[in-house]
Amino acid sequence: MARSQKQKEESRQAIVRSAARLFRERGVDGVTVAEIMEGAGLTHGGFPRHFASKDELVTEALADVFIATARDPLLPASDLSSYARAYLRPEHRDAPGKGCVFAALGPEMARATAATRHMLTEAIKGQIDQFAGMTGGSTAESRRVEAIGTWATMIGAMVMARIVDDQELADEILTCARRYLDADS
Repeated sequence: MARSQKQKEESRQAIVRSAARLFRERGVDGVTVAEIMEGAGLTHGGFPRHFASKDELVTEALADVFIATARDPLLPASDLSSYARAYLRPEHRDAPGKGCVFAALGPEMARATAATRHMLTEAIKGQIDQFAGMTGGSTAESRRVEAIGTWATMIGAMVMARIVDDQELADEILTCARRYLDADS
């Protein structure tokens, strides 16, 4: 690969990683292209050489999060209960830029472009399948119910814990969700 092509690819990856972190921290509408480019160590004027639009960047940045997480999982994934306990921790709540895309951007992504929603749909299907494989259910249907119910509880609890401005309540939400899921296993 020619040096300029390699530099372009490195710049594109820096943009994607900057965008993924900033989108999860502040939401898609809460981040400008200039801020993304600055976070990547690049100038705003270079954006069109890499992406046709911010919407295109959203899709690629979120897809990159899923690819990176598949390569190097952020949380232990030996069983669904362990995953839920790790997910429902204050450290995850307090670091949305490094955490779950769905808890950080879920409601906003319901209004995303068709391409972004399709990519997220495929990611959701894959995650449900992975979680279903971690459950102890005796049938495919019961494993799927447990996977979806557990994941929905985790995401909902994380969203609620991030919304409230009362630290005690935020901690209680995470604790109660962990206890609820432990009791349900």
